[in-house]
Amino acid sequence: MSNFSFISDTEWRCGCCNKELQPSKVNVEYMGSVFNVELMACPACGFVLVPEKLALGKMLEVEQLLEDK
Repeated sequence: MSNFSFISDTEWRCGCCNKELQPSKVNVEYMGSVFNVELMACPACGFVLVPEKLALGKMLEVEQLLEDK
């Protein structure tokens, strides 16, 4: 299991609850591999913010590596 942190200095708010997003450890699973990632999440409803840089960068890179196996 890998550990990554993508905590934002920006004060993000949940669109559903209007609560301030807090740093939270999240398990991301893809093709049987689990990655422990620290992301901004809503403490009330559990919404998780996946930054564009992460989704189009690191996650895309890992996805391509796993699919090549």
